[in-house]
Amino acid sequence: MINRPATHGNPDSPAETIAPKSLHLQLNHHARPPGASERSQRARSIAFLGFGVLAASCLRRHHDGEEVELRIPENGFISQNVPLTPLRTGSLSTRTTHPYFLRLIQETLDAAGLRVRLNNPYEHSTKGEMLLGCTDQPTLAQLVGDSTSCGRYSRTGFRHCGRCVPCQVRRGAYLAWGQGDDTTNGYKYDPLGQNDLRHARFDDVRSVAMAIETVNRHGIDELIGGAMNARMLGDVAPYREVVRRGIAELSALHAHLGVT
Repeated sequence: MINRPATHGNPDSPAETIAPKSLHLQLNHHARPPGASERSQRARSIAFLGFGVLAASCLRRHHDGEEVELRIPENGFISQNVPLTPLRTGSLSTRTTHPYFLRLIQETLDAAGLRVRLNNPYEHSTKGEMLLGCTDQPTLAQLVGDSTSCGRYSRTGFRHCGRCVPCQVRRGAYLAWGQGDDTTNGYKYDPLGQNDLRHARFDDVRSVAMAIETVNRHGIDELIGGAMNARMLGDVAPYREVVRRGIAELSALHAHLGVT
């Protein structure tokens, strides 16, 4: 996601920089529930996919009977979102782009006769590997600082908090990439090595630290536990490995920031 609005025809927009001939579709539901608001955003993934399917089905190719790819560029570590601690099981670790979830949505699209093919080309890559593997490094370096990862972005004044799990994954990816972290406006809680409730003792930081310790002491399978199975994923080996490498990126980040 790019913070700045990308408008077709604006030569300075990120969308025009990445793909000059692309069209930009920006949607907002502006929902106003009649009762109490449910703010967890648990269903956001199916809304995102729904908007994507809507856009894909409006294309001439789809109208002419061709299949249209809907690409979902999410790193495999976040897609798996293996619970970092026993307290983060179930709905406490959402899996908005999990391969099994996407497979179920694909079956629904197929049954509805919609010629839209879901594809996450990075389901076996960590976020750091995505940065390293980008074939247009100059453009990536120009735009990546304006991207948004934070799970609490609006709550921290539209600034990365720096301490939620997505922020830690982002920071670990920068470190793995080997480039300076130029995230716009920096992080609200930057020095996670500070041992207080706002930094190193914040729940998400502690949860990542506990996951790192679990892997260091007992191996990756102890962390994964029953979160992966062949019935849901087929060959679990590549998914297991992307989780292992993702934890390694977070471990390097914690060591770098002095989180103990």
